[in-house]
Amino acid sequence: MEKSSISKATLGRVPRYLNYLKELSPENVPFISATTISKALNLGEVQVRKDLAMVSGAGRPRIGYETEVLIEQLEDCLGYNKLTNAVLVGAGRLGRALLQYDGFRHFGVKITAAFDSNDKVLNLDAETVILPMNQFDDFCKEQEIHIGIITVGEGSAQQVCDQMVKSGITAIWNFAPCKLQVPEGVLLQNENLALSLAHLRNRLGYSYRIVDIEG
Repeated sequence: MEKSSISKATLGRVPRYLNYLKELSPENVPFISATTISKALNLGEVQVRKDLAMVSGAGRPRIGYETEVLIEQLEDCLGYNKLTNAVLVGAGRLGRALLQYDGFRHFGVKITAAFDSNDKVLNLDAETVILPMNQFDDFCKEQEIHIGIITVGEGSAQQVCDQMVKSGITAIWNFAPCKLQVPEGVLLQNENLALSLAHLRNRLGYSYRIVDIEG
């Protein structure tokens, strides 16, 4: 099964399966069933079977999955064995928060550098260096970067996007609150944090009532 066919929801559960299996010893638990996994993680058995089928195919009847092989397949799904390098443009508060987040590695992505036009935020000593924008094109081409993360303001987001495309980036994760134009063949994922929060708020089930004011 191609990774592109794995749903976002399934991909979000894969690390849970992997962490659980790694707590087991393949020597003591050479085979494991979807039923066992679902009970351990308090998930629906049908859902677990569907998820594992996307990553590994169907388990063997009455035996289940070979634990060691399943671990390898889950790691491969997440890109554990081959990290994809990414860059971030916009080292403000949001950008720096993303740089400090370690969870991207669990999904096969490593932010190798950040870039900003503000000299005051440049940092060559940090674990993830923050470089000036005049080094962006050369860095992306030399490091063969294909993923770019945009955390700049709305006013400069399209310009940054265009520069990413020009530098060979083919997948862009955009946090700017605006729609970007990309050429055919370039993947674009928009994240609107305010809209997501508003959606979550509305799901709380708020009800509104009209209050009559006399006088």
